[in-house]
Amino acid sequence: MQKIYPYSKLPNVATTIFATIGQLAHQHGAINLSQGYPDFGVAPELLRLVSKAMNEGHNQYAPMPGIFTLRETLSEKIERLYGHYYHPENEMTITAGATQALFTAISAFVKKGDEVIVPQPAYDCYEPAIELYGGKVVPLSLKGIDFAFDFDGLKKALTPKTRMLVINTPHNPSGSILSKEDMRKLEQLLKDTNVILLSDEVYEHIVFDGQKHESAAKYPELAKRSIICSSFGKTFHVTGWKMGYCVAPKELMREFQKVHQYNVFSVNHPIQRALDTYLKNTGRYEDLGAFYQQKRNYFLKAIAASRFTFAPCSGTYFQLLDYSAISDEPDIVFAERLITEFKLASIPVSVFYRNGSEARHLRFCFAKTQETLDRGAEIMMRI
Repeated sequence: MQKIYPYSKLPNVATTIFATIGQLAHQHGAINLSQGYPDFGVAPELLRLVSKAMNEGHNQYAPMPGIFTLRETLSEKIERLYGHYYHPENEMTITAGATQALFTAISAFVKKGDEVIVPQPAYDCYEPAIELYGGKVVPLSLKGIDFAFDFDGLKKALTPKTRMLVINTPHNPSGSILSKEDMRKLEQLLKDTNVILLSDEVYEHIVFDGQKHESAAKYPELAKRSIICSSFGKTFHVTGWKMGYCVAPKELMREFQKVHQYNVFSVNHPIQRALDTYLKNTGRYEDLGAFYQQKRNYFLKAIAASRFTFAPCSGTYFQLLDYSAISDEPDIVFAERLITEFKLASIPVSVFYRNGSEARHLRFCFAKTQETLDRGAEIMMRI
């Protein structure tokens, strides 16, 4: 019988580092500070609301863009926080997580030969989607130990073929954030272009030390060209529910929904009902920064006397640690050795770069219980 040898549209894409590290951590019984998910419970009230929605019969398809009341609630939230009104009727879509929103946005607008500028290091879902649709990834390295945005580099990278620029603030994996000044510079650089801005803002509520999240929605010249993606999973500790949302001007959202409707059509109905009610209490997301700042501070205090060095992250629930005082090994090798010898899992940062990186950084997730952080810190103090 003749074998079928499929032609791969992504020949250079392998299993993600998150799956690889997760499997290795499981095999060796390691403390898992690698993947970005909480290991603590979900708010009982949110679970009750989901169960209530199911029992009330909200178990069939939701409308394609999401239930209208949830879109109304989100519209009010965004306007209150960022001063920009998105019409719930035609400028908003509820998605199966932010990754689906990002993929859908790229697939809706990137065609063969288009250039997409992607700051590096970058979350690993952007580039495969760009390549899948024939786009060309244009990497733009963030600068220095604080991972500052390279505006001179961006100016040089912009060409008539530039279709899209991806930004991520707060930034995974570095934990850096874009400032008001950064967003103003971005506004000026893109002002006379047709570039679409894809703004990944899934950690919008996890910002520390009195700083504020600068959403693209706050800046008129950016808002009119931006597709903004966010995540309920990150905000409410329910990453396994895969619930997110996307907002954009109606001209962009119309094209987004053309793809969305044939991809997932609609997403989990009872959870949408629950989220709509849960979001009415603004403290459930406005206090999130303080909640995670406490965890960040606890973790960093616990490892302060270790041989790892660091600058406290400004946002997200990830902390980069420099291990150059411990080993000269490449980060992938060192990360694997931490698992097999010390039973501690992290993510090597070089995998977030298109062409790798020689920096000696590992990414650790502190969205964990105090017990998990204590166990991880105890190991790190011995390395």
